[in-house]
Amino acid sequence: MTASARKKIKWKYYVNYAVIGALTVLFGILSAVGGLDQGTQFLLEKIGISIILAVSLSLVVGFLGELSLGHAGFMCVGAYLGGKLSVVLVRAMGNGIPALLLSVLVGGIVAALCGVVIGLPALRLKGDYLAIVTLAFGEIVKSIFQNTNQETFGGALGMATPRYDRNTLFILEFVLVLVTLAVVQNLIRSRHGRAITAIRDSEIAARATGINVTKYKLLVFTVSAFFAGIAGVLYSYGNNMVQSAKFGYNYSIEILVMVVLGGMGSINGSIIAAALITFLNLKLATVLTGNLAVLQNMVYALVLILIVIYNNAPALKGFREKYNLRRLVDKLFRHRKDPAFVREDEASWERIPTKIEMDELLSVDLRPGEYPEGEVPEKPDKTTDGKESR
Repeated sequence: MTASARKKIKWKYYVNYAVIGALTVLFGILSAVGGLDQGTQFLLEKIGISIILAVSLSLVVGFLGELSLGHAGFMCVGAYLGGKLSVVLVRAMGNGIPALLLSVLVGGIVAALCGVVIGLPALRLKGDYLAIVTLAFGEIVKSIFQNTNQETFGGALGMATPRYDRNTLFILEFVLVLVTLAVVQNLIRSRHGRAITAIRDSEIAARATGINVTKYKLLVFTVSAFFAGIAGVLYSYGNNMVQSAKFGYNYSIEILVMVVLGGMGSINGSIIAAALITFLNLKLATVLTGNLAVLQNMVYALVLILIVIYNNAPALKGFREKYNLRRLVDKLFRHRKDPAFVREDEASWERIPTKIEMDELLSVDLRPGEYPEGEVPEKPDKTTDGKESR
């Protein structure tokens, strides 16, 4: 890949950071001056949490190629332990930014440790078997917190968490969205990311080339669980309450749908799908009320089915290619060349033919000192002193 092509790819990632950073500043200002109503702010908070969850799970499912159904379990661990620590910190330090940051960090670290614990025995499992193990982990974690006594983690009724300033929590959430994107995208673009995708393509070939498969699988599970734990802590603060029933397998499936709907291994797709699904869930819950509440899951499922059909139906392939969003943007703003065929000076050049044809084969037996018929080696050049050059 040429230097100009690499610059274009870096520019694309910088645009992601710039857009989300600008939205963070804009939403922060609007929230501080009262420009956002409570419902809109709550919706944006939920979208931010969903983005963190979808991007972190995409690291496991999309880039490593392993099916994990326990993401809600890691989120549950972070929510409970981060929330419990915040109760202690608020009593000692007050409900300021230090207590908030420390509890978020600890919740992520504890969830990451759980990722290591799950990753170690699950290294030899693949496909459905790994999915069952991670699903069982999520259900076990939910049951443990649900059956604790009320003084420890609240039991089935849930555990109350301290109240923090909503504007501070809102800004911190979108800052953590930026951190999640920066860590995941830079990991994927590094040599470690190339090793991870090599494991996804062929674990046997990756081992043959010297890649430490165990190391990279543990790395992916740990990083993914860390950000899921952070999302869990933010979730608990946003609701001022943690209930284990919220972290069932249905929530893990919902996060997985975000990743699959956005495209396997697509960070931007995961972001868009997370925002879309979260918006649908919350809006359908407010629109379909009363007797129509039973239709919420049906409408939600119907919308998802239509989106999947649009993305995968062969009959709509021409329509998708014609109205592809990226292609339309490229036509509007600039003419992009194929990075694999662009020179440093941006000069146009033709593709090199790759088709090789062989008319006939020739078998020749040669003894030492003999040459094929019609092929005589050239005489060596002589130097100025008359000696043959070698």
